[in-house]
Amino acid sequence: MNHYRGGQPCAGEARLPEGTATLTPVTPKTPRTTETPETTEAAEPPASVTPARDWDAIPERNLDRRELRELVDELAGDPGRWAAEVDFPEDGGGRHYASLYRDAYVDIWLLCWRPEDDTGWHDHDISSGAVRVVSGALKECNPRIGGEHLETLVTDGESFSFGPDHIHRLTGAQPGSVSIHAYSPPLWRLGQYSISDSGVMRRVSVSYADELRPVDEPVDAEQVA
Repeated sequence: MNHYRGGQPCAGEARLPEGTATLTPVTPKTPRTTETPETTEAAEPPASVTPARDWDAIPERNLDRRELRELVDELAGDPGRWAAEVDFPEDGGGRHYASLYRDAYVDIWLLCWRPEDDTGWHDHDISSGAVRVVSGALKECNPRIGGEHLETLVTDGESFSFGPDHIHRLTGAQPGSVSIHAYSPPLWRLGQYSISDSGVMRRVSVSYADELRPVDEPVDAEQVA
């Protein structure tokens, strides 16, 4: 359901295998709207839940990390916008992810996680972002060169945000975990990192359409961004 307007233990070394799966970049277009049949009454959300804004109500400007966190929290309360995209393929071909919305200022993704799913170390280039866990739990890790990496368990109902300088790694902490991610400006490039046993960190720029995975070998010097 794409709407448009106008992915291991933290102590491991970040690696990127050959043959990485890719997602074809999308071209913004007019968002689709869903009409409720006349014979069907929309269920009222619980009083404690704030319904998510309409896609067209998202400001036509870059959002800061506070606004992105508010956005994913709102969307979590409106599963009608994302529940149909939840999937855990039986073939185990990798982490399942779906683009929910993308325009010139923000993009929103749904990700489904198994315990073996691991994004590897990465940043989001010039984008700020926010993550809301709507089912299960994720483990976020932040690198500490020369020390133990910081680990944070993010459980169902919790969210966090970050700026472009944030480097982290996400893994599924429980089977069947689901999360909503929003970025502004929209993702176009990301930085993928390897960290050697001696603590040397290297970065390579990758497309947002490439599935993030751990890096197996240090990137070549000419590839380092």
